[in-house]
Amino acid sequence: MTFQAAIFDMDGLLLDTERVCMGIFKEACEAQNVPFIEELYLSIIGCNAKRIEQLFREGYGPSVDYPALNQEWRVRYTAVVKHQAIPVKEGVIELLEWLKANKIPMAVATSTQHDIAIKKLELAGIDGYFDVLATGCEVEHGKPHPEIYFLAAERLGIVADACLAFEDSNNGTLAAVAANMITYQIPDLVEPSAEVIKLGHQILPSMLDVLIDLKNRKA
Repeated sequence: MTFQAAIFDMDGLLLDTERVCMGIFKEACEAQNVPFIEELYLSIIGCNAKRIEQLFREGYGPSVDYPALNQEWRVRYTAVVKHQAIPVKEGVIELLEWLKANKIPMAVATSTQHDIAIKKLELAGIDGYFDVLATGCEVEHGKPHPEIYFLAAERLGIVADACLAFEDSNNGTLAAVAANMITYQIPDLVEPSAEVIKLGHQILPSMLDVLIDLKNRKA
């Protein structure tokens, strides 16, 4: 396996964000007297804002005031993530340091909007590792479409099939594999689906396991 760059998802992969986000969504549902549907919520992980709205409108139907629910959720979420550091997940720093030592350029490809993504990375203290950032508000088609990964690779100046991609969600993994990247999936809240498992990419329990695998392959 040879690679020239590494592209990372952010929430649930670099940062332990997904549990925080889900907890805040539950609070927003309670405040708006809307039922929390866990299966529906888990289906939106890895998607950008446009796709999230589509899935929620389909899942909740016309009986729920989606704009009001979304506003409640976003206000509560932004108040947390713009002022509090989200914990970095196990093995992330070690992997980033190893890639940096090997002079591998790095990017983030996240469905999160640009300003919030920058703030999250800054507060977590890992923004300095990344050369470029591609965000959900910059693409027409969000994950599972590969557009955001092609954008990140283009900004790095590296062809897509020479990039490593790291994801936690099924939506993100589908996007990375569709971009023909060497893909590692490190599941967070959602286990890989049967459809995703069939893709034949690497599925490992933590970033530490990814680092071990990369070192062994590079040796």
